[in-house]
Amino acid sequence: MTISAEPIQFDISTSTPCTLPPVTKEDYNGQYHFAKIQEAEVSRAMIDRYFTDMKDRAISDVLIVGAGSAGLSCAYTLAKACPDLKITILEANVAPGGGAWLGGQLMTAMVVRKPADRFLSEIGVPFEDQGNFVVVKHAALFTSTVLSKVLALPNVRLFNATACEDLIVRNDTLSEGKRVGGCVTNWTLVTLNHDTQCCMDPNTITAPVVCSFTGHDGPMGAFCVKRLVSTGLVEKLGNMRGLDMMSAEDQIVNGTREVFPGLIVGGMELSEMDGAARMGPTFGAMMASGIKAAHEAIRVLQSVKVVDGQVVGKANQK
Repeated sequence: MTISAEPIQFDISTSTPCTLPPVTKEDYNGQYHFAKIQEAEVSRAMIDRYFTDMKDRAISDVLIVGAGSAGLSCAYTLAKACPDLKITILEANVAPGGGAWLGGQLMTAMVVRKPADRFLSEIGVPFEDQGNFVVVKHAALFTSTVLSKVLALPNVRLFNATACEDLIVRNDTLSEGKRVGGCVTNWTLVTLNHDTQCCMDPNTITAPVVCSFTGHDGPMGAFCVKRLVSTGLVEKLGNMRGLDMMSAEDQIVNGTREVFPGLIVGGMELSEMDGAARMGPTFGAMMASGIKAAHEAIRVLQSVKVVDGQVVGKANQK
């Protein structure tokens, strides 16, 4: 193989908000030059967009808690099916993706049982067909692909490093009970330090439908269903059972539903709610549960009348 010693060099002239239009140069032989910029420009570019999004999404159509494999699959399916909906995702970690960056026991391959491989084909993730299941060469290939596709959708906003600290619960206009109407939010670093600092009040996001996929592990695992119990809205959790891969995935997908008015639960959080078996390192149910939750969210939204993010009656009710 012969490698040319010719220097790779591109000259591109651009204008920026700086006083003098700088000359940029893409030269990887020691003469690479970026356009000029002021520190304040960077700050304002971030602040303008972040807080514009926060203001806009203070009322959302669907609020998804947890950007793991189930939450991202839900967001993708819902945003594609309903491009006019404002879909907002909360993720407590800095890095979205949950446990789907690796397979089992920190190994890299991802196993997906059929027919969930159809979702992999939908988003363009290659895999090796093994008959009853397929194998993605690295779990991060799935997670990075679905994450990039979700973020590219114009009606989706993701706030990572942002925790759901509580649920908004109001009187339900459709019954004599209560209804989940959104989430109480805070930056995760604040949430984790309430015991070390004086009161640091939260923010809120109002939404007629909340879809929760907070998993079963970690400091914020199964958060929304645990909160239902601690507030007396649900008597108790079923608590996740031991591992049974054959039954667990069917149970999670088929059980994904509106467990309480305004709150749809799926993924491994649902195993804590229903007492379903643990599924282990197979990921098809996470994708399919997210897809089913998207369909459930559409069903709920079609059945209610919403004003300013709050359910005020049944659909078509005057």
